[in-house]
Amino acid sequence: QVQLVESGGGLVQAGGSLRLSCAASRRILSSNVMAWYRQAPGKQRELVADITSGGLANYADSAKGRFTVSRDNAKTTVYLQMNSLRPEDTAVYYCNVRMVSTGVTYWGQGTQVTVSS
Repeated sequence: QVQLVESGGGLVQAGGSLRLSCAASRRILSSNVMAWYRQAPGKQRELVADITSGGLANYADSAKGRFTVSRDNAKTTVYLQMNSLRPEDTAVYYCNVRMVSTGVTYWGQGTQVTVSS
């Protein structure tokens, strides 16, 4: 079992920046993908960015050029640097980790990001 704990959310003005962190409760040695999703009120949860344990990153179109995902494998921690934030980025942001070999996925509890105009 793995617990994920997100931090770094908050209230920021449009154009500002936030850095989210998500730490796993134990080190994961097997190949895995860590990801950030978000869910705005009344909308489905959507992928923002993910990154493999080898460091290959993938971004949603809405995140390209503004957000950067990174990870620290020694700590099994994933980060999301969000710049040039917009009101439409307002959502609860969730991290997850998926084990490549089994498909088992764990989710964090989410952290609120609110961008004011």
